[in-house]
Amino acid sequence: MRKILALLLVSFTFTSIAVAQQIKGKVNFIEATGEKVPASFANVWWMEGKEAAETDIDGNFSFKKIKGEDITLIATFIGYTRDTIVVARGGQTLVDATALVFNLKSENELESLVVTGKQEGNYLSKTAQIKTEVITAAGLCKMACCSLAESFETSASVSVGYSDAVTGAKQIKLLGLSGSYTQMLDENKPIMRGLASPFGLSYIPGQWLESIQIAKGPSSVINGLEAMTGQINMEHRKPTAENPLFVNLFMNSNLRLEANVASSIQINDHWSTVLQGHVSGETQKHDANKDGFRDDPTTRQFNIDNRWLYFVQDGVQIRFGFKYLDDKRIGGMMEYEEGMNKRNIFSSNSNPNLLGDAFANNIWGNEIHNNGASGFFKLGIPIGPDGDKNVAFVGDFSYYKMKSSYGLKDFNGKQYMGFFNAMFQHNINDNHRYTVGLSGRYDDIQRALTQWDININNTNTLTYDLSSRDKVIGAYGEYTYTLDEKFSLVAGIRADYSSRSGWQIAPRANIKYSFTENTILRLNAGRGYRNPNPIVDNLGVLSSSRIVNIDQDAMEVEDAWSFGGNFTQYFRIGENKSNYISFDYFRTSFNSQIVFDWNSGWNGNSQYGTVEIYNVKDAGKSNNRSFTDTYQLDLSVEPFERFTAIATFRYNNAKVTMKEQGLVDNPLVSKYKGVLNLQYATRMNKWTFDFTAQLNGPSALPEFMSKLDDPFYAGKTQSEIYPMLYFQITKKFRLLDVYAGVENITNYKQENPIIDAQNPYSSQFNASMVWGPLMGRMFYVGMRLTLWKK
Repeated sequence: MRKILALLLVSFTFTSIAVAQQIKGKVNFIEATGEKVPASFANVWWMEGKEAAETDIDGNFSFKKIKGEDITLIATFIGYTRDTIVVARGGQTLVDATALVFNLKSENELESLVVTGKQEGNYLSKTAQIKTEVITAAGLCKMACCSLAESFETSASVSVGYSDAVTGAKQIKLLGLSGSYTQMLDENKPIMRGLASPFGLSYIPGQWLESIQIAKGPSSVINGLEAMTGQINMEHRKPTAENPLFVNLFMNSNLRLEANVASSIQINDHWSTVLQGHVSGETQKHDANKDGFRDDPTTRQFNIDNRWLYFVQDGVQIRFGFKYLDDKRIGGMMEYEEGMNKRNIFSSNSNPNLLGDAFANNIWGNEIHNNGASGFFKLGIPIGPDGDKNVAFVGDFSYYKMKSSYGLKDFNGKQYMGFFNAMFQHNINDNHRYTVGLSGRYDDIQRALTQWDININNTNTLTYDLSSRDKVIGAYGEYTYTLDEKFSLVAGIRADYSSRSGWQIAPRANIKYSFTENTILRLNAGRGYRNPNPIVDNLGVLSSSRIVNIDQDAMEVEDAWSFGGNFTQYFRIGENKSNYISFDYFRTSFNSQIVFDWNSGWNGNSQYGTVEIYNVKDAGKSNNRSFTDTYQLDLSVEPFERFTAIATFRYNNAKVTMKEQGLVDNPLVSKYKGVLNLQYATRMNKWTFDFTAQLNGPSALPEFMSKLDDPFYAGKTQSEIYPMLYFQITKKFRLLDVYAGVENITNYKQENPIIDAQNPYSSQFNASMVWGPLMGRMFYVGMRLTLWKK
C-alpha cells in the first residue's frame, strides 16, 4: 500500500502558488422588466474546489476562506441561467472578492442566450474530509433511474443486484459487503432500517432527488454507529426550489409504467413546502427464459412525501415532513394468482389444500405487501451575532408493516421506530470546531417466520419468533482541526448503551492532507456496530426449499473495524482543471458477523437440507475471520468542451470463515467491476448522449452448487464474467426533456437463475443463487416537464 502511494505521489505531485480569499457577494434575479430581485436560497459553487454556499433570504452569500490558484464561482438556481465570475487566475486576483454580484435570468429567455457550462453528473468532492462521490441531479438523468436502486449504474463504488429471482428486491454492496453494513441517510437522518431495508431502495424515486453522496469508510459519529463500510446520503428536492410543477412519466418495453410529480411552493417569506408523489406498476407477466417463472414480479406501488420549511429572519429554521407508501408484489410461477398461498390452517390434516391452493397444484408463488408511514422534525438555531455557535435537534418516527409468503414459508412483521439527535456545534475560529450531542433510538420490531417441512409431513411447522425491542441512549463528541486548507483532522468518539447489547464504544478519525491544491491524501479508521436481522438482511433465503435454521443464541451485535485511504490528483486538460485520477484502498475486518451458510446444511441432492445462520465466531475453526479488502481506481476527464469520460475499476478480496470449509471467498460477491461512462452534450444542452459500459467479474458460488444434478451448475465454482451496456438520448425543449434509451444492450441474462424450476417443491429448488441480470434487453421512453415560478 505504501509503495503504491509513494509511486502515485512521485508521479503526480507538483507545486502551485495559492491565494487565500475572503469572498462575499450577492445573487440577484433579473425580472423581465429589468428589475433586480434578491435570489433567496440560490447556490454559489466554487468550480475548482467543488465547494458550495447558499444565499440567505436577501440573496447574500459568503465563503469564510477560499484558497486556490484559480477561483471560478458559478451562481445557479433552478429555472434560471447561471452566472460565472472568474475571481483569480494563476494566483492573480482579478476582481474585488468582497463585493461580487451575480445576475440570473429566467430560462424562459434561454433561446437568446449562450450557455457555456453544464452541471457535472458525477464527481469527487474536493473539500470533503473523506472520499465522497457525488451523483448530481444531472447524473441521475443519465439513465432511467426509476428508483434509488437504479441510480448507481454509473458508479463502480456501489454494486446493485437482485437478492433472489422472484421478489424483485434489490440490494447494494459497498466495499464488497452487503448494503446492511452501509448507513442510509435521508438528508442526514438514518432510514431503511429493520423491515424497511430489503425494499427501501425501490421506495425512493430517483426523480425526487437533487443529489446522492457516497462516502466510503467509517465517517462521522453524529448519526450513530451503523456505518461500517460507509454512508449514502440523499438530498431531496427542496421547498425553496423555484419549480411549482415537475412531472416525470416513464414506460419500458415490459410495460412498466411510472409517474412522478413534485411541486415546490413558496407561500410567503417564511413558509415553503414541497409535495412529491409517485405511482408505478408492472401488470404484465413475462417469462423470457421459459422456465415457468415470472422474470420480474407484477407490482403496484404508491408513494407520497410532503416536506415543509419555516425560515425566520434571524436564521432559525424549522423543517418537518411526512411520508406514506404502499407496495404490493406478486411473483413466482406464471400460473400463480394472488391468494393461492393462503393457508387453510383450520382444516383437517387430510385436506390437500391445508398449505394453500398453490402447493396443492404444484405451483410456487410469492406475495409481499408492504406499507409504512414516517414523519420527521428538524430545528436549527444559530447563536451569537456571527453564527459561530448553533444548536440543532432532529426527531424521526416510522411505522412499517410487511406481510409475505414464499412457497411454504410465511414471514410477517411490523415495526415502530423512533430516533432523536440533539447537538451543539461551536466554530471557535478558522482552525478549531467541535460538536457534542446526545441521541436516542427506540426499535420495536415484531417478526415471525413460519416454515412447513414437507420432508416430514404437511403439518410439521417450524416457527421462529424473531421479535426484538431495543432502547439506545448515547453521547458523542467530534473535534475538527483545520490548518490553512492544507491539513485537517476530524476525531470523534461515541458511547451508546443498548438495552439489547450493552455498551458500544467506537472511536473514529479522518485525516486529510493537501500536498498541493490539486494533490490530496485522505486516511480514515473507525469502529462500527449493528444489530443483526437474520431474515431481513438476506430475504433471498426464503426463496428455496431449504429449511432456515437460525442459531438464535448467536445473534449478537455485529462488530467491525474499518480503515483505508484515498489519494486524488487533479490535473489540467486545456482550460479544464477538474480532471482527476484517484486510488482507494479500504479494509473491513469483523470481530462478530452473522453468516449465511448454504453448504454445511446440504445433505445431498435427495435431501431437503437447511440454510444455517450463525455467527462467524461459532464456525468451529481455530481462527474464525471475516474481512474484505477493496481497491479502486477512478479516472475522470473532459478532453474537450461538453464531453466527459469517467472510468472506474474496483477489485474485491472478500473472505469469510464457514463451518466445515474454513476461510473461503464470500459467496456471490463479484471479484471486480469496471465502469466506463461517456457523455456528450451539444451546445446549450439541446441534445445529450449517454453511454455506460460495465464489466462484471466472477463471483464465488456456494460449494453445494458444483455437486448438483443440474448439468448447468455441476462442477462450477464461480459465476461467469459478463458485460452490461446502456445508452440514452435526451432532447431538451424549453420546458420539456424527452428521453429514450436501452438497457442491457447485449441481452445478457443469467442462465438458469432458478435451480430445478420445473419442480418447485423438490429438494433442489432454489431461487436465491442470483449473481447476474435477470431481465434481458429493455427499451424505455420518458419525459420530464418542469414549470418555473414567474
